[in-house]
Amino acid sequence: MNRRAAVRVGALAVVLSACGRNPMQAQPTNPLIAESSKAPIAPIGDALPDGPPAPDFTGGGTWLNSAPLTLSSLRGKVVLVDFWTYGCINCHNTLPALQRWWQQYQAQGLVIIGVHTPEFAAEHETENVRAALTREQISWPIVQDNDYTIWQAYQNRYWPHFYLIDHRGRIIYDHIGEGAYDLTEQKIIAALAATQS
Repeated sequence: MNRRAAVRVGALAVVLSACGRNPMQAQPTNPLIAESSKAPIAPIGDALPDGPPAPDFTGGGTWLNSAPLTLSSLRGKVVLVDFWTYGCINCHNTLPALQRWWQQYQAQGLVIIGVHTPEFAAEHETENVRAALTREQISWPIVQDNDYTIWQAYQNRYWPHFYLIDHRGRIIYDHIGEGAYDLTEQKIIAALAATQS
């Protein structure tokens, strides 16, 4: 391998691991959601997996784009929790999918909640987060998790990380990192369909 190729490979490894996840390494399981994430997609009319109860958003800080929300106030809705931070390139790359799901499924009962857990000092500043929301045209509710309270309640380790919570308040699916957008959307559709049954 020549020096230029080695530098590119090294730079790619840094970018891929910068947001808390190196896809070349095995992913440790989160005991909170390990079993529920292995469940098959529930077709319309089928029962959803019986995952663990989702932790609430207590202990978070400032809410943007919304008044403070709780899981009890969202009971009956499908909630997609997105752990992210505006400086994470992997988080940035998930935004087109999130924006599409927000536009397409919000009227059917999907609520996206971004849990902004900062990695760097500047990401703690509310005005910097607010500027990122404007720049990226993010209109779903965002809660600042500067003290990692919600992060720890979910036993989370990665940015980005999606947790899908069904209408009963249970985590039925999770996904770490970029990709699997079709699968995640199928899980959202199945969860929304279950609210109608």
